[in-house]
Amino acid sequence: MTNKKLFKTLSLILACMIALLSFSMVSCGDDDGKLKIGVIQLGSHPSLDNCYNGILQGLEASEYAGKYTIDRQDGNFDSAACDTIAGNMVAKNYDMIIAIATNAAVSAYAAAANSDIPVVFCAVSDPVLAGLCDSMEASGGNVTGTSDILDLAAQVDLITAFQPDVKKIGVLYTTDEANSISQLNRLKEVAAAKGIEIVEQSVNTAADIPQAATSLAAKVDCINNFTDNNVVKNLGTLLEIAGEAGIPVYGSEVEQVKNGCLASISIDYVKLGEVTAEMAVKVLNGEDASAMAVGQITEGTPVVNTEVAEKFGLAIPEAYANAELVTTNAE
Repeated sequence: MTNKKLFKTLSLILACMIALLSFSMVSCGDDDGKLKIGVIQLGSHPSLDNCYNGILQGLEASEYAGKYTIDRQDGNFDSAACDTIAGNMVAKNYDMIIAIATNAAVSAYAAAANSDIPVVFCAVSDPVLAGLCDSMEASGGNVTGTSDILDLAAQVDLITAFQPDVKKIGVLYTTDEANSISQLNRLKEVAAAKGIEIVEQSVNTAADIPQAATSLAAKVDCINNFTDNNVVKNLGTLLEIAGEAGIPVYGSEVEQVKNGCLASISIDYVKLGEVTAEMAVKVLNGEDASAMAVGQITEGTPVVNTEVAEKFGLAIPEAYANAELVTTNAE
């Protein structure tokens, strides 16, 4: 090969190498140098969507604004799907995983167990029962987050204010939701102190809800709904069946009341998301997740759906005269 041909060959190889390097740099896009945060949301309904919105607001209000990218993925209320999503995020070595709702958090924590990727959960009512934390004061692992534990004593006070003669409160819950089981046990304790019986009805899937709700509604004076994601996703079915039975349903947060529940001592899920983001920022700044206490919002806001109250002929109790008043969302 002549020197001239060799020069041309080397030039061509060099040009190809430069082109490949340029393509590689472009393919990284704007993510290059930014933190990569994975968000696993168990599924989409207003409460969990509000959590995500709050998380975004909190991150954008922090020093990390513009310094991160988010890969948000929806588990479609399928734990196996959450497992797969979490595994992929760990394989890609994300800087952090934020998990919204218990099943998503359990998936993320299990997937990240043998890595140094911190997990921050949002809206996990009982992280100890779920196996995420040793205690509410400190997790003991590379995980922390927020709890949407309900003020059930205040909720029962609300119910008895609307229905002073209530004897039986129904609860529909999903068997594999640790949060619901924990809250059911606490509700039984609170209600027993007031001489009220809690009638429980379990379901496994959404397909079980119509029959279970029909059976439950025939036995009770009202139904109280937790933050059970399966039930919340199918709240319309429960509300329709309870309405036909002539009994109200009480919710756990404002979006449920807007969708047709009578009233609630409501959790602000946007605020809960913001608190979650604040904790995530602390972890990104080097704070030890294992030593952080689980974050909570201790104050609930009374919310009443005036249309539903009128439908059932119930006046707003004097004690809740200053409650937030809403009407049912148009379908």
